[in-house]
Amino acid sequence: MIVVMGATGATGNALLRSLLTLDGAPVRALTRTPHRPIPGTTGAHQPPLEVQYADAADPHSLRTAFKGASRLFLAMANSPAQVELESRVIDIAAHAGIGHIVKISAPAAEPDSPVAISRGHHAVEEHLKASGLTHTILRPYAFMQNLLRLAPTLAQGVILGTTGDAAYNHIDCRDIGDVAAAALTRPDIAGGTYTLTGPEAVSFPELATRLTSLTGKRIRYVDLTPDELRDNLIRTAHMPTWLADHVTEIQQLAITRPETPTTTVSGILGRAPRTLDAFLREHHAHFRR
Repeated sequence: MIVVMGATGATGNALLRSLLTLDGAPVRALTRTPHRPIPGTTGAHQPPLEVQYADAADPHSLRTAFKGASRLFLAMANSPAQVELESRVIDIAAHAGIGHIVKISAPAAEPDSPVAISRGHHAVEEHLKASGLTHTILRPYAFMQNLLRLAPTLAQGVILGTTGDAAYNHIDCRDIGDVAAAALTRPDIAGGTYTLTGPEAVSFPELATRLTSLTGKRIRYVDLTPDELRDNLIRTAHMPTWLADHVTEIQQLAITRPETPTTTVSGILGRAPRTLDAFLREHHAHFRR
């Protein structure tokens, strides 16, 4: 049995869709809202897919959800409580007899990382190593799906950021899901640490040019100072302070540590990762609003 945490999230849902195309172990999708349909799984709510309630803040629900499982996909939304919650999940999984955990981590997951969330991921990675469980670490860069959140500023003809001309790695969550499915089902890649990107790194000015071409509307990139971006995210996007800090830190990382694509996705999947241009075309209606 493979247990998927975060089954309604971008990566967890992509993983579910990938696993459901494989003829392998049954899958248990965990969600805090089991009464709601999980996107992409309509008609699949029978073996090999189970849908079950679980909450990382509810140890009893985790113990129940992990019964009979051998593999776990661990992905949680970034939050100030992430280290505590993910460490608890790992401990309960180990006690329940799960033998292999695939964890979604982050770039620059180091103890002295300039990105606070990445320091937290490093702490969880260390906790996972200390657990003695077989584990696979996936460190994806920025999700292409997060670009859909640009719609409010695109309506004003701008993209706001603090990266200057620095190139930025993106990856489609569906490729992350396919790699996670491989890590959960293929012994040859289990146990590794993998940095995941799409096939190219693209700057925000270049993204603005491509969106201009796609939409027929002039889109320009406005480069802000880190403090200006942070304040705008809090005031206009109504982000909590910790999340505005995270977005700003991640963007600054692209400047202090120039980003280049890896070939990891193609090496594992035997095909090229999805391109940014293909993603933009697929969602052209969204960007033209």
